Amino acid sequence: MLDARLLKLPTASHQHRHEHHQIVIGVQGEADLTVDGTGAHLDTWSACLVPTQARHDYCGDLQNHVLVIDLDPGVSALDTSDHCDYEKLAPLFERPRTLALDNQMQNLVQFVAGEFDRSPENQTMKRHLGASILHCMAERLNGERNVRPGRQSLSPDTIRRYIMENLQRKISVEDLAGVACLSTSRFHEMFRDLTGITPHQFLLQTRLDQAVQLLSSTNLSISEVGYRTGFSSQSALTNALKKHKGTTPSRLRAAA
Repeated sequence: MLDARLLKLPTASHQHRHEHHQIVIGVQGEADLTVDGTGAHLDTWSACLVPTQARHDYCGDLQNHVLVIDLDPGVSALDTSDHCDYEKLAPLFERPRTLALDNQMQNLVQFVAGEFDRSPENQTMKRHLGASILHCMAERLNGERNVRPGRQSLSPDTIRRYIMENLQRKISVEDLAGVACLSTSRFHEMFRDLTGITPHQFLLQTRLDQAVQLLSSTNLSISEVGYRTGFSSQSALTNALKKHKGTTPSRLRAAA
C-alpha cells in the first residue's frame, strides 16, 4: 500500500504521472514541481501533494534531496486494516497542493531522512516511518478544517476507484451512492458539497481523463478507447472531448 524512499531529483525537467498518490517533501536543497499546471517550490520546510493521475513536472538544484512517499489506492482490500488506514490518508490527496511544515513536522522529516540514509535496505522501517509522516500530516489537515458531521465518511477517491474498476460499463449515480452506503439524494448533496461538482460530472471527468491518457500514450483505435472508457460510440467520445476538453482525439494523438 505504501512505499517511501529518499532520492535526488534531476536538474533537467521531467514529466510523468502515475496510478498512485504521492507526496514529495524537501529534505535538502531546493526543487520545483508543477502539478496539473500549478507550480510548487520545495525547500526543507514544504511538501507537495500529487494525487493519482495528476501530470507533474519536476527538477531540482544540485544539492536537492527529497523524501518521496507513494500511497497506492489499488493495493489494500476493502476488508483489511490497510484499507482503513488508506481511507484516513486519502483526503490529503483530494487535490494538488503545497503544505508548509511546522517545526515538529520538519524535525520528523529530517529524522526520517536520516534513518533512511542510515538503513537504506530496511523496507519495513521505511514504510512505517513514511506512514507516520502521512498520518501526522493528515491530522494537521483535519485540524484545519471545519468539517460537517458525516462528511468524513465520503471519500471521492473511493468513488473514483470504483469508477476505474467499472469503467467499461454503465455506471449510475445510484451505483455510486451504494458504494458510499448513502441514499441517492444524500450522496448527491454530500458529494457536491465536498468536491464542488456533481457525481455525474465527476464520473464524466474520470472517463474523459482516462480517455485522454489512452489516446496520448497508446495506439488503440479511437473506438476502442471509447469502449474502454465507457462511451457508447466513437462519436460520443469525440463530442464529449470537444465539449469538455476543447480538443479532439486526432489533436491529442498529434500532440503526443
